Amino acid sequence: MSTQPISSAEINSDGTIVKKKLGIGFWLCVTWLGLMALIALFTPLLPLKSPTQNFLDPANGRPPYSPSWKHWFGSDKDARDVFARTLHGARISLTVGFAAITAGFLVGGTVGVISGYYKGWIDRISSFVFIVLLSFPSLVLAILLTSLIERSLLTISLVLGLLSIAPVGRLARAATLQFADREFVLAARQIGATNRRIIIKEILPNVAIPMSSLALLGMAVAVVAEGGLSFLGLSVEKGITWGGLIQLGSESSKTLEEAPWIAFFPILMLFLTVLSLNFAGDRVRNYFDVKETTL
Repeated sequence: MSTQPISSAEINSDGTIVKKKLGIGFWLCVTWLGLMALIALFTPLLPLKSPTQNFLDPANGRPPYSPSWKHWFGSDKDARDVFARTLHGARISLTVGFAAITAGFLVGGTVGVISGYYKGWIDRISSFVFIVLLSFPSLVLAILLTSLIERSLLTISLVLGLLSIAPVGRLARAATLQFADREFVLAARQIGATNRRIIIKEILPNVAIPMSSLALLGMAVAVVAEGGLSFLGLSVEKGITWGGLIQLGSESSKTLEEAPWIAFFPILMLFLTVLSLNFAGDRVRNYFDVKETTL
């Protein structure tokens, strides 16, 4: 009974149908993201130097030491290996980003689909809540919340997840409104399908495609937000993050001038990861011909 209104093909000017391709850039981004995911999952098992050990080398003078075969990304001012610390930083940064967007999708996505399907007072209340959440400056609200609570991995993920509820919910609501009165939904009602079955079997498969592209873009935003909080000293207290490493490497102009690698390599990893998430999300949106929706 369900339909597939979102197409992965396009029609040329001569009328021929050409199947769209994700492109080599998309698969390069997916490869990078997969590599980062594996590193985040199995960092303790990798043959890396200890991220907290001081590798003092009197023969090379005082730290920080520049990049070499011994320290691929150099060392910081405490003689700690930047390569090992950068890879360990992927664990918290990516975990927070994934957990935050997952929490936002579970809450915001569910509320958005329900409000878009049932409409009425449910839609009015949920839309008001979304507007209230969007009215707060995201960064200011994140700083306020993280400064008042214990900054653990769970709490930081929940704070960023709270900030993603409204954008995700608004998109889910808008996408649901597009399909709630389509022929295949009306036909399902006519044959006696329950609202629950219609939402799960008819609405969700179509809403999931635009939501999947938003998931990648939303995770990129969450990773950047966590990096910003870490740079301000308001992210996870016990652990290594990319933002914290960047802050350590840029705490003074002298550090940036004499040892730019301390901040550069975490910045590079963060940049490539966010770029991959954004590019992959954009390619998914174009591939399935997801139309831009005014929220």
